[in-house]
Amino acid sequence: MLTLSIIKADTGGFVGHSAVHPDMIDLARRALDGARTSELLLDGQVATCGDDLSLIMTHTYGADAQLIHEFAWDVFTRTTALAKDLGLYGAGQDLLSDAFSGNLRGMGPGYAELDFEERPSEPVICFLADKTEPGAWNLALYKMFADPFNTAGLVIDSKMHDGFVFEVYDLFEEKRIFFDCPGDLYDLLMYIGAPARYVIHSVRSKALGEVAAATSTQRLSLIAGKYVGKDDPVMMVRCQSGLPAVGEVLEPFAFPYAVAGCMRGSHHAPLMPVSVGTAHPSRFDGPPRVVALGFQITHGRLIGYRDLFDDPAFDDARRQANAAMDYLRRHGPFEPHRLPLEDLEYTTMPGIEAKLADHWQPIAGSLEPVHQEHREEPARAGTASGTPG
Repeated sequence: MLTLSIIKADTGGFVGHSAVHPDMIDLARRALDGARTSELLLDGQVATCGDDLSLIMTHTYGADAQLIHEFAWDVFTRTTALAKDLGLYGAGQDLLSDAFSGNLRGMGPGYAELDFEERPSEPVICFLADKTEPGAWNLALYKMFADPFNTAGLVIDSKMHDGFVFEVYDLFEEKRIFFDCPGDLYDLLMYIGAPARYVIHSVRSKALGEVAAATSTQRLSLIAGKYVGKDDPVMMVRCQSGLPAVGEVLEPFAFPYAVAGCMRGSHHAPLMPVSVGTAHPSRFDGPPRVVALGFQITHGRLIGYRDLFDDPAFDDARRQANAAMDYLRRHGPFEPHRLPLEDLEYTTMPGIEAKLADHWQPIAGSLEPVHQEHREEPARAGTASGTPG
């Protein structure tokens, strides 16, 4: 059994929240080289999107393995130390604990992992996003695995006719539910249309009996109890041979749909598919970016990557994203650009509410009386102002 893990963290931004410093990338690459030499890993690559550093790794220890998670934690603590030496912004902001404790659950770094038997040809796409939240994958995964207008294989491929099972997490209540689609499709949509709370964690093929996609579902604000940065999710999707084709997996991103995140994690903005070289949000900390790294996995080795959004076919999506960004920015601090108040609970909004709490008064029966000297004298009869018009 092979395990593919993507473990990511923001351990310091260069400059502001826009990118990862080259020295931090080099440090992580050297660490991965050492882990391959020691045979901890079968293979590994470093990737970035915005200010997030991702470790893409293959190994045989299974999901949630202590050895793998501890290795990633060590890399992130070392890049944090380097970020502090360089004076980078938000150094170590995703590391919410002082010490490693078994695995990374609840410790800040995000991760997605898949256990599977490698097929003779195993194409996998690793998606990395910046300036958005885990629910940003909901619409794309629905279209990949449940929408025949997106995925022709749902109609044409007999191996896909049985459909897929979606595992959905309730991040607020820490519960999960399974939707067997297409039969449960409308129930699925009822929940995943609220991506701030309900997040698709995995998708399984009913015909093949194998997991086809997995996502990171960590919400930093829910772990820390306050806003410490956006979650910047990652996702992996297996392709072909009874699963959506590469082109079907990429197709949802031809529409730059709106996601939560952007500036201070408090706004809606379009998700822009970009090449690795342009995955550096700048304008209003956005638009939120997504990159698609295509790999062939062969005997556990990562062959690639191919930068799949480095393609003029996605130029119109980028144009639409810029136009949508213009439209939303003109709303300024008003919804729907700014998130609704319930989604600002873990930002700096509570501090403002506390500051003004004593300034609010009941509307009925408690208005301060107007002082006598501020009242206007009633107009007298016969004067110009008192004459009926």
